[in-house]
Amino acid sequence: QLRRANRTLVAWPNTLFQDCFTFVFLVRSAESEENMVTFLLVVLLIAGTLSSYEAQNDFSKLPDPYKRGAELALKQINSHAGIQQHFLFFKSLNKHDIDAGFGVKYLYHQFHLKATKCRRGTADADYTKCAFRNDRPLIDCASCFKTFNGVIEEDPKPYIHCVHKPTLTKEMISTRLDICNKMSYSSGSASVLLVQGPK
Repeated sequence: QLRRANRTLVAWPNTLFQDCFTFVFLVRSAESEENMVTFLLVVLLIAGTLSSYEAQNDFSKLPDPYKRGAELALKQINSHAGIQQHFLFFKSLNKHDIDAGFGVKYLYHQFHLKATKCRRGTADADYTKCAFRNDRPLIDCASCFKTFNGVIEEDPKPYIHCVHKPTLTKEMISTRLDICNKMSYSSGSASVLLVQGPK
């Protein structure tokens, strides 16, 4: 009986040590997982901040007529009843222009808009107030218009076409280019295309 009791006493500390080790391991694992989650959240926050900064910087570099054209598209999108989130300018893709002389120019611009965490109709929405969302598709827009001394003319009516990027087709792109090139024909330079189609 004494030997059996000694074995029990010896086994008990070993079992206690193993339980303590398991507890410490679990605590450290939980701390590691928590630190990893925190780290990922920080990375996502930094990425979102950089994305907003790049978009704001890209927009600020646009010549004023292109900015005004993008703002027309934003106004159209953010007033659409089917849109839930507020959209902001995200990236400029292609810009073309024809100088028709006497202060007249025809401009073409393709760009992306991106959904933010702000609801549609948010007052004074901007890049500092509304962070971009990454769980919504981009909106691909094309606009073309006539300017006189840098100001967008109402005649002909500025053309704006925006669709969710995944739904953009070659036919849509072709229609965009046809409409914009026909608009520029009135400049008298019918041999010069405002924008070339994809090769």
